[in-house]
Amino acid sequence: MTDLPLQRTPLRSRPVTGRWRLSFQRRVVLLALAGGLPAVVLGLVLLPGLAVPGSVRVLLGVVVLASWLGFALALYRATIEPLKSIANVLESLRAGDFAIRGRHPRRGDALGDVVLEANRLGATLRAQRFEAIEASALLDKVLAEIDVAVFAVDGEDKLRLANRAAGELMGRSPQALTGLTAEEAGLAQILEGPAAASEAHAFPARSGRWQVMRETFREGGRLFRLLVVTDLSAALREEERRAWRRLIRVIWHELNNSLAPIKSVIETTRDALAAGAPDPEERHELAQSLALVAERSEALRRFLSRYSELARLPDPRLRDCDAIELLQRVAAVHPGATLRISASPGLRLRGDPDQLEQALINLVRNAIEATGEGGEPVQLSAGRRGGRIEFEVLDTGGGVANPDNLFVPFFSTKPGGSGIGLVLARQVADGHGGSLTLENREDRSGCIARLSLPA
Repeated sequence: MTDLPLQRTPLRSRPVTGRWRLSFQRRVVLLALAGGLPAVVLGLVLLPGLAVPGSVRVLLGVVVLASWLGFALALYRATIEPLKSIANVLESLRAGDFAIRGRHPRRGDALGDVVLEANRLGATLRAQRFEAIEASALLDKVLAEIDVAVFAVDGEDKLRLANRAAGELMGRSPQALTGLTAEEAGLAQILEGPAAASEAHAFPARSGRWQVMRETFREGGRLFRLLVVTDLSAALREEERRAWRRLIRVIWHELNNSLAPIKSVIETTRDALAAGAPDPEERHELAQSLALVAERSEALRRFLSRYSELARLPDPRLRDCDAIELLQRVAAVHPGATLRISASPGLRLRGDPDQLEQALINLVRNAIEATGEGGEPVQLSAGRRGGRIEFEVLDTGGGVANPDNLFVPFFSTKPGGSGIGLVLARQVADGHGGSLTLENREDRSGCIARLSLPA
């Protein structure tokens, strides 16, 4: 026997008029008359048998008929008029007039409960309408004041919304843009593309680099495309100016530290040579002075070389890497240091092993120098956390005293430090789509350097 799937026919409500073919008012009248008809017929049948004059029997018959019709009419009014009142209230709500209310709402009464709920529905719709109006006014105010261009295009590629910034960008008023097609407004090309991208575009009023956001939404069942355009040129220029100021400050500090003693030594040597031929002791002092000039010149050469190295970091060449082998190579560079390594079994990642190794070497060297001689071993570990590969370097040194300047090029708190180790490590992380963070340990003194890469 084969089991067949049970098919259920959905229940459909059929209108009452399909059975009666009469309006509700007429049904109420007919039912009222039918309810009193047996008593009226019985009364008219019994009237001839009463021992009363004929005129009285006629009068009683008229009273019975009048009462019958009167009660039927009263039932009609008691039923139909409240329903008409409720219908008027609902019609007003549908038309958007939320001020009309039904009369005599009474709890516990069937019609009274209907009137009460209709009034509550009107109050709720009125409150929601005020909230929608206020939200729409706030949205219009925000769109008018923000410096981000916002466009909304319907399914027919016609502009339905353009704020003040959009009008300034297109060189027209927002009212003039509304109703134009995307082709007529000059937006057909920028409408197509990824959901979020940084792109260069030339608009009628301005050109430059822009952050473009593309989204879709529905309103009233219709599909719209939303285009948000943000000017990145000003922000990029300001960030570039800050970077140049920091770089010039650092370069000036290094050059001044080297040029000042060089200038002093050169002036001293010039004065000594102008006084006549130097004796052997003076020649020895001059040789030391010239050696100092050479030393400071070499320091300047190393400084510029380090800057050149920082600026020429190549793009990573990605390939499959084994995490434990990477850690072992980093540990081999520090044979005299106490270093503990650990990694999740079989952990593999995709990256440039040379760049990752150099970044980890810089982090481990900083940790070893921060711990000092006789300190606890530096811990280097790798694991998978939340869909990412994380390398952690833990030390027991003094921690991070000035985190704001950690990644400033050439800034270093160590004597003779180059100030580019952490900068290079962060550039390696950025090149792999990851991040580098340094923070103080919470369980004890020391620092945690965390290199996080996408898995």
